[in-house]
Amino acid sequence: MYDIHTTRLQACDEHGCEDMGDSVWERRDKEPRQGLSVRRIVRAAIELADADGLAAVSMARVAERLGFTTMSLYRHVRSKDELLLLVVDTLAEPPACLAEPVDGWRAGMERWCREHLAALRRHPWVLQVQASAPPSTPNQLAWMDHGLRVLEETPLSPDDRMSVLLLCTGFVMSQARFTVDVSDQAERDYGALLQRTVDAERYPALRRVVDAGTFGAAGADQDHDFTFGLARLMDGVERLVRG
Repeated sequence: MYDIHTTRLQACDEHGCEDMGDSVWERRDKEPRQGLSVRRIVRAAIELADADGLAAVSMARVAERLGFTTMSLYRHVRSKDELLLLVVDTLAEPPACLAEPVDGWRAGMERWCREHLAALRRHPWVLQVQASAPPSTPNQLAWMDHGLRVLEETPLSPDDRMSVLLLCTGFVMSQARFTVDVSDQAERDYGALLQRTVDAERYPALRRVVDAGTFGAAGADQDHDFTFGLARLMDGVERLVRG
């Protein structure tokens, strides 16, 4: 796990993200496309993490990958914290499909959750990056805005819309972490362990679930828990919407 200390990064202040002067986002967007740039540095860091994991990402390793000196990177990115914040923002770019029309708020939120999960699964190591402040990068805010626009179709209050969005975010994050941490083989091994160790007299309800093949069944739908949980979550929100 790597903690980003966003309070040191000028990511956002009390006046918002657009009033910070020479922010990391402005520097990224103003740079030329040719030569060494923030965008090239960020892309190299992502490629490095995809290949060797988050622990492999350092200013020195990224510079080596690009064929530059480490000091040359600091002219564009001020620290590793700033680099990882840029990486997180780049990977959080919302897909174009979120802007496409959809039939109702429920279908819109289901799509929002599925796309969020897919984005995390493409680069699962990003789950190891923890920020010291709530989401505040441009693309993170864009994700939030997409979800809130969907929920504006409901009669929910602004506070309740935000609470629903946070609930959905927490659900997606927990599902993403579980699927990353628990491989198919690990789940099968766990099922075999329970078959051997769960005593029917001591744990009767659990034994019945184990005997039903619930844990690590061959050919099991790995997205079943996500699909089931998302449907129940949306059922609850729908009940709230209906009052």
